[in-house]
Amino acid sequence: MSELTYLELHGDRIAYRDAGHGHALLLIHGMAGSSATWRAIIPQLSKKYRVIAPDLLGHGMSAKPRGDYSLGAFAVFLRDLLDELGVDRATVIGQSLGGGIAMQFVHQHRDYCERLALIGSGGLGPDLSPVLRMLSAPGAEFVLPVVAPQPVLNLGNKLGSWLTSAGIQAPRAGQMWHAYSSLSDARTRQAFLRTLRSVVDYRGQSVSALNKLHLTAGLPAVLIWGDHDRIIPVAHAYAAHDALEGSRLEVLEGIGHFPHVEAPAAVADILENFIATTAAPTNTNSPVHLGM
Repeated sequence: MSELTYLELHGDRIAYRDAGHGHALLLIHGMAGSSATWRAIIPQLSKKYRVIAPDLLGHGMSAKPRGDYSLGAFAVFLRDLLDELGVDRATVIGQSLGGGIAMQFVHQHRDYCERLALIGSGGLGPDLSPVLRMLSAPGAEFVLPVVAPQPVLNLGNKLGSWLTSAGIQAPRAGQMWHAYSSLSDARTRQAFLRTLRSVVDYRGQSVSALNKLHLTAGLPAVLIWGDHDRIIPVAHAYAAHDALEGSRLEVLEGIGHFPHVEAPAAVADILENFIATTAAPTNTNSPVHLGM
């Protein structure tokens, strides 16, 4: 996997991975994640494409300022990052929160987008894991330091290793522990809560693009989901597929919320086939802000 590279963007230090050459793919990770979540598919994709995978602000090794962590702010951040890297158009690929950001990016900066790929995406309905709903509640900032102290995280890493040796859904468990362990850092917790509360409340996801997806007409789109996703149900994939005319739907059996981690070769193959068999629109519409 490519090494982390750093640049300064609007006064903030940004970490990102940049591998390969050719058509650009922008990979957007999920809540409490980082560009490392793509480590299993970057090698295959970078053989044919230029793969750009940033650590979003507040995540990974990027800066964690006290600022705006809304979907719209993330979309502007990604546009400016692409400008800084000299990329004018890309296939935009987002997982979980990254899917919601990807849809917002398309709405605000349609002229930058050649295709859209959503993997276990947020922003398509209210249903969500009870844990994330609970963490969005007032007072979670006082609970997280207690439930995610370093000794527990070390135990979690050992548990992840045990799961690997036992062959019990190790990739999925490892990804969850990686995200959980990042919350041991105070600045990361603060950024996580700001991000979470911008899209989630006690009732579930508070923003949805489902009834606005028709505005992306003409943009090739694929939805990739695990049928065992316990964070965001696969029903969201079917609903989005119905709303996105001409979209493709790939449901992977026995896979959870992290298809790109649990079945990286299958996901990379789907993405490669999707790109090879679709033509990017030549006439883009004016950017449309949907207020997600």
